[in-house]
Amino acid sequence: MKYEVKNFDNKKVGEMDLSPEIFSLPTRADILARMVNWQLAKRRSGNHATKGVSDISGTTKKPWRQKGTGRARAGSLRSPQFRGGAVIFGPVVRDHGFKLPKKVRQLALKTALSTKVANGSLLVVEDLNAGTAKTKELLKKFETLGLKSALIIGGEEVNSDFAKAAANIPGVDVLPQQGINVYDILRREHLVLTKAAIENLESRLK
Repeated sequence: MKYEVKNFDNKKVGEMDLSPEIFSLPTRADILARMVNWQLAKRRSGNHATKGVSDISGTTKKPWRQKGTGRARAGSLRSPQFRGGAVIFGPVVRDHGFKLPKKVRQLALKTALSTKVANGSLLVVEDLNAGTAKTKELLKKFETLGLKSALIIGGEEVNSDFAKAAANIPGVDVLPQQGINVYDILRREHLVLTKAAIENLESRLK
């Protein structure tokens, strides 16, 4: 599958073969949803918690006698019905993550990449050398390419001048090739891949 390679001046500089096994799969919304849920669950810190009866500091003395007061029986001021008492069935510190098979994760990434190709939202560039380290000039190049919301994936290391210039542009994320993920692909309108990033993806996903 032939795909044209451009530079940041929106000029064609060549062509590249994209593997149909990675870039031409049908859209699977169910697979993408499972992957996004898995990613977001892994991000949750899980450190939210409330105190149970055993965690509340205070006296263990019975607040009043069992019978004869006209009040409901009570055994502790640390019980949930009292101010400052425990929370019943409240959240506890835990891991929100769950397992997702590696094959499903790989299929989700392939599907996300294929979706961008099908939508015409994939841009392949030679590298991340835009010829400028200034945000204002890079923004003009993005406007020429029609990039307002984009995930940009470089090689093993991202060009430092490009990363600094793009850092202040809203709606633009720049990641090295090992940082590509389904959630970030889907949350941005366009996906920009360097030739090095594509070669890495094809070696990883085949």
